[in-house]
Amino acid sequence: MHPNPAFRKTGADRNIAFARDRGFGALAVNGDGGPLISHIPFLLERNGKGAELHLLRSNPIVTALAVPQPAVIAVQGPDGYISPDWYGVDDQVPTWNYVAVHLHGALERLPQDALHPMLDRLSAHFETRLAPKIPWISGKMSSGVMDRMMRMIVPCRLQVTRIDGTWKLNQNKDDAVRLRAADAVARDGSGSELEMLARLMRDPPAASEEPR
Repeated sequence: MHPNPAFRKTGADRNIAFARDRGFGALAVNGDGGPLISHIPFLLERNGKGAELHLLRSNPIVTALAVPQPAVIAVQGPDGYISPDWYGVDDQVPTWNYVAVHLHGALERLPQDALHPMLDRLSAHFETRLAPKIPWISGKMSSGVMDRMMRMIVPCRLQVTRIDGTWKLNQNKDDAVRLRAADAVARDGSGSELEMLARLMRDPPAASEEPR
């Protein structure tokens, strides 16, 4: 997380909502030869206390889960390069604006019978966003096919103990300076999800009195 406290004042509710809405991140666990990283979909509980996920049985992280392991899920949002020319004031330097939330906790492997209901919850979470499409459900699978596919994956849960968020959106600049940069991001920017980034720069999250 960014060390500047100006970018880390967003409240727990906003960070939880962002991670839950995103539902995809990089899971990192320490391994004997260095960090083990997997890019995974997940379902974060509404209270932010736990995240459900599944991994391929052959994933090295699964091998490490003979006992629960410290882990982090890094959730990335919009990001983009910020040219100092966009500020309209002298003596500025280039930077990169972004949103990211890290979910810290203990990752544990769950009993295999937890997998099917977990997958149903995960698919339902995303399928409901596709309205007016009729949501896909696992019951549409042919007899035996779902069971065979589930043998290849294992259910896991991250017991979340800390949530850190960085919303680096030029909050350390005067409003007029930040707004000029936001307009340039939307018009000429380089990065990902630039319209969202510009929108957040125009109206960055307010500081919370209850950081988590």
